[in-house]
Amino acid sequence: MKFTFNHNNINVLDLERSIKFYEENLGLKETRRIQPEHGEFTLVFMGDGVTSHQLELTYLRDRKEPYNLGDNEFHLAFEVDDMEAAYELHKKNGVICYENKEMGIYFINDPDGYWIEIIPKKDRK
Repeated sequence: MKFTFNHNNINVLDLERSIKFYEENLGLKETRRIQPEHGEFTLVFMGDGVTSHQLELTYLRDRKEPYNLGDNEFHLAFEVDDMEAAYELHKKNGVICYENKEMGIYFINDPDGYWIEIIPKKDRK
């Protein structure tokens, strides 16, 4: 038996704003959408076009209050091949929320307060 990663899910308050954030800041594109006729919820899957792993954005129509993220100790992480260009994009977009220069990483904040770690691509041998 073998398990492989498929997707991670986060809940969002403003679906279009979140889609725009993930497109502009991480280059993700919508790969599929599930929306029942009654419209109570919408699931949007976003992918990087390289791996099969996806981010599922869940929008609940009747939810109005922000999600409680607790201490926000969980996060997503993205590897980038041009750390300097990524940093400049995120700085311009005003989404950097934490930097660790010693480790050579930083975090950005999505519209709902989820942290996303940005790490430089490393050669793996």
